[in-house]
Amino acid sequence: MTEKTYFEHLAATVLDNLRYQHDWTELQILTHSPVDNSPLPRPMVSGLPPRQLYLHPDDQIEMLKSNPDLAGRIPEKPVVEWVLPTHLAEKWTLRAFASVFDSMPPQTPANPDRVKRVLLATMHDDSTIVYYFMHDGIVKPRQN
Repeated sequence: MTEKTYFEHLAATVLDNLRYQHDWTELQILTHSPVDNSPLPRPMVSGLPPRQLYLHPDDQIEMLKSNPDLAGRIPEKPVVEWVLPTHLAEKWTLRAFASVFDSMPPQTPANPDRVKRVLLATMHDDSTIVYYFMHDGIVKPRQN
């Protein structure tokens, strides 16, 4: 199996896991940037989770200030997430992660900054997949 075929198979396995085990929708495997059609360093998955996966601490503070009567519930609107399929045996460097972030399209036309995080999907030989957030740069810790 060629490296390209292996990465495509890995991405398809992660896509199936997100669809059938985690109820994601609008899933697709991308090999090229949807903005400028430049090739991505490797196939990635994009999709819509059933609920918002992460709320940045600064956004959380602003939301609580603007809606003081939430009674402990923060309104959730899921956003499209980017998923980077990897295998546990792969050796990653900061340069390799930076190349992934460099290839990402802007978040939205209104927000031209590049994506600040991806969901790292790491598969083991037994097909177990664990998910971690990988942030671009340093992120302030969450407030408890």
